[in-house]
Amino acid sequence: FTSPPEDTLVWSDAGVEGAARFLRRLWNYAVKFESYVAVVIPASLVNATRFEIHSVLKQANYDLGKHQFNTVASATMKILNALDRLEAGAEIEAAREGLSILLRLLSPIAPHIAHHLWRELKFGEDVLAAPWPEHDPAALIEDEIELVVQVNGRKRGDVRVPRDADAKAIETIVLADPAVQKHVSGQTIKKVVVVPGRLVNVVV
Repeated sequence: FTSPPEDTLVWSDAGVEGAARFLRRLWNYAVKFESYVAVVIPASLVNATRFEIHSVLKQANYDLGKHQFNTVASATMKILNALDRLEAGAEIEAAREGLSILLRLLSPIAPHIAHHLWRELKFGEDVLAAPWPEHDPAALIEDEIELVVQVNGRKRGDVRVPRDADAKAIETIVLADPAVQKHVSGQTIKKVVVVPGRLVNVVV
């Protein structure tokens, strides 16, 4: 036998170490999850977390259909990051839903730990018998949307407004924005043009 060329990568422990760190994080999260009691979580944080989780899930299922399996492992890591942002992993429905999705996505990759945590957290007897997770379209509807803000046709920033805000409410929010105030200071505002779902143009 001859030795492989020095620039040929035969084996690397880095990938194994990264996977081990993730599984350890997941295990520790599950342990904490069991002991936390319900706390009040801002609705905005819950909605943002569900939006992130279901966006990741939608993409993961799309990638599965394309046989891009490596991105599914990445999806489980993104979901755990999203769950960590919920206050202390509190026992609320959004956290439980997210953890259920994570474990089902993980089950083909790390079946033993997924099965054990599935049973310990009382999701059911067998994670492999559970239905495969599908994204919730309602979770992907954001409460707020981002609009481009222009002054005399030139972009001056972006602003987030409630999805159901009317033109008058959007105008009020935009005119109070510091970036807009900076560019219209001391000038007379002739009109504010609102293009629904896209942009707001302040004309001076």
